[in-house]
Amino acid sequence: MWYFLFRLAFAAIFIGLHCVLMIGLFMEWRRDQRLCAMGRRHANSARPLVSVIVPVRNEERCLAGLLQSLGLEDYAETEYIFIDDRSSDKSVSLLRDFAAGRNAACVKLITLTENPGPNHKQYALARGIERASGDFFLFTDADCVVPRGWISAMLNRMSDERVGALIGPVFKNPEESGFFQLYQCFDHAIRYMYLAASTGIGVAGGGFGNNLILRAAALKHIGGYDAVPPSPTEDAALVSRLRSHSNYQIRAAIGVDTHVLTRKETSWRAFVNQTLRWNNGGLFSPDPMTRLNFGFLMVTISMGILALPALLALPSLWPLSAAVLFSMTMNSVATLRLFGQSLPKKGIAYVVQTIFTPIYFTFLTILGFCRIKATWKDSRIP
Repeated sequence: MWYFLFRLAFAAIFIGLHCVLMIGLFMEWRRDQRLCAMGRRHANSARPLVSVIVPVRNEERCLAGLLQSLGLEDYAETEYIFIDDRSSDKSVSLLRDFAAGRNAACVKLITLTENPGPNHKQYALARGIERASGDFFLFTDADCVVPRGWISAMLNRMSDERVGALIGPVFKNPEESGFFQLYQCFDHAIRYMYLAASTGIGVAGGGFGNNLILRAAALKHIGGYDAVPPSPTEDAALVSRLRSHSNYQIRAAIGVDTHVLTRKETSWRAFVNQTLRWNNGGLFSPDPMTRLNFGFLMVTISMGILALPALLALPSLWPLSAAVLFSMTMNSVATLRLFGQSLPKKGIAYVVQTIFTPIYFTFLTILGFCRIKATWKDSRIP
């Protein structure tokens, strides 16, 4: 009797959860349209200063792409703050060339000679925020390329003063082919779908720190950036603290005008390290609600996948696996519908991605509970 109820309850709860998430995703899409329209109506009435903050550490190979895309931005009230975290390549030279082509007052280059961590990126960002003068802080990374009009697009969605932070989507560059390359693109999109959907139902617990805008007043309200607890995923810790320590809303952008592209990892080893850092950040977040929500999602996905090899001996376990695969199919359809413009046009190949994704999430979850830790820029993250 209990075994029968467990199987059916698992399937019902898991599918029901994902139906709620799909409702949240739809609600966030509608809000995104409303906020975007509101921002456009007020675009000429208020021109707040935006501080674009970028941490840099040995990014010579990809920094030129970001700088070129930032050079096309047309929002005049912008200051750029670059934090050089002990780079030993030509990154600083590229940043100085970028600054030379602009008003000296609108570009600030901060050079760190030491970084005590424990999350080195988080420490670098804190130093950049200290020097920022903007009414809004807009974050991206050195290996990203932003769309034309990105600053205005993100700012438009902050016109409602109740919004304290806006999470933006980040996708892998879709130009290369092959299973590994396609999966990186799909993985990023699925993760953002979950972020936007959970934001839509009021339980935002994460965000991509390379496409995030924050109201300066909201950050001050929660005690400043140094009040954000150290975390492997500093962006998620920031969003969680804002949600739990203020009445500011957190929203997620959907529109293509906010889609930032980042470079792919060159090997499975590097990709596993990157995604393990994100997974561990959710599983062991300092925020209890994030730990509960993310942990429940990952554990239930893992239960459904780990039941697969047991089906030969216990075929009655099929509802566990079926619930996971059904929900992933639903997620994939929604993801491709909303974000397909920034994903490779591969059609039927996404069927394989849908099946592989929960298997990969299970692998990361097992690594996390085995206390395998990720690194960032060759430094191990606690």
